Amino acid sequence: MTGRAKKMSQPNSGIKCVVNTCHYYGSGDHCHADKIEVQSPNAKSTEMTDCATFLPE
Repeated sequence: MTGRAKKMSQPNSGIKCVVNTCHYYGSGDHCHADKIEVQSPNAKSTEMTDCATFLPE
């Protein structure tokens, strides 16, 4: 990932996240990361993708 995301005080509008064990998680299933990175090149299904921004609490 190109530099770690910063945690914003307000949610990043348009991004829903239900991973409540993530550092960037906000109540109401909001993401407070200033940017996200989704990986896996050549993915062919949702299951083949991964949120590289995830940071455990």
